Amino acid sequence: MAEKTAHSSDDGVGSGPRPTPERDAPVIVSNEPGSFARGVLAERHPALIQQVRDAFPYGPRQHEALDALLEQNNNGAIEPLASSKFDHEQWSAWGRELFGRSWFDAPFLWAESYCYRRLLGAIGYFGTGPWRGVDPFAPFKQAELRGTAVDEELRALDALADVPADERATALLHASVWGNRADLGFRVTEGDAAACAAADDLVADDGALLWRLLPAGAGATVAVVADNAGRELIPDLILIDHFLLHRHAERIVLHVKPYPYYVSDAMTADVVDCLRRPVGAPSEAGRIGSRLWDTMATGRLGVQAHPFFCAPLPYEGMPEDLRAEFAEVTLTILKGDLNYRRLVGDRKWGATTPFAYRTAYFPGAVAALRILKSDVMVGLERMTLNALDPSGVAWRTSGTHALIQVRG
Repeated sequence: MAEKTAHSSDDGVGSGPRPTPERDAPVIVSNEPGSFARGVLAERHPALIQQVRDAFPYGPRQHEALDALLEQNNNGAIEPLASSKFDHEQWSAWGRELFGRSWFDAPFLWAESYCYRRLLGAIGYFGTGPWRGVDPFAPFKQAELRGTAVDEELRALDALADVPADERATALLHASVWGNRADLGFRVTEGDAAACAAADDLVADDGALLWRLLPAGAGATVAVVADNAGRELIPDLILIDHFLLHRHAERIVLHVKPYPYYVSDAMTADVVDCLRRPVGAPSEAGRIGSRLWDTMATGRLGVQAHPFFCAPLPYEGMPEDLRAEFAEVTLTILKGDLNYRRLVGDRKWGATTPFAYRTAYFPGAVAALRILKSDVMVGLERMTLNALDPSGVAWRTSGTHALIQVRG
């Protein structure tokens, strides 16, 4: 598909990516045999549709719609939304060159996003019936929050209570990065062991620059764009508490999804569920939870859910209102793999392409905290690639490596 440039629309979502100096890297699609992108569409999505089908006592209408979506995903062409759907016009614009084609021939980012939109439509999330607004991924998120792993992680905070603030800061930053392993969509096909067993390797670490941008007492405002709920969001909230407690930030805005997206992505309800977990815990975790609860009451921690966060577009296509918000903060921190793909562009960039170059359009300082779960990669040193590539391990997609990249 030929890439078009467009200006933002007035609907709060954005109509397309803005021009940048370079657009010659191929867009990632899912039609390459053996590729990570193909595995997501051919294996992960069918498994996910079946899991959602089994997780609720849906009626015949939902079962038929989910079965139809599964058949389309596996063997059919991309179909537009019915004209009666509330977002039909928006998706018609986004997919006007893609409808009628195979899902595997569409840009990977678009195909993933549209599959989740169609899944929500199949179960009646946006309808007027009894399933309206029922999160199809809630059982998976809640089971994770109730797990013993969360108890262990909260108890581990006691060991950090009395360490020097700078050491605690580094530990909590790394915990936030590696918390991105708690991705339910990734574990649908990879399994928990695949996401957690390998050595903790940071392929890029600009953590020192992040802290220089947020010196204590500077009165900063920080935007945090969340990724997953549950075991990832809890360490993100704990890091936010550290920012506020030690005055690295005076105010933080946590950006979440307005509706269910990518299995475990965080919405406002998930923020509340994750806050309740440490609030009800003893010792250091309980103190952190109580402080966070209070900071929301005072407005030092706010939550927003812009519709653009569920759009199949790179951040270059963000609407003007969101661009203005990011321009006003001291630093925007984007969590997770999907945000990284949208930040640098879901393309086959050379891995040594500078991170600062690919994020030059972003309105202000930006940091990416990410576990590597897809092929997109920029900002690596040649020596890092020379050490990793000969190993024969799929280090870019296995969830065993991570990065902290920052542009000031």
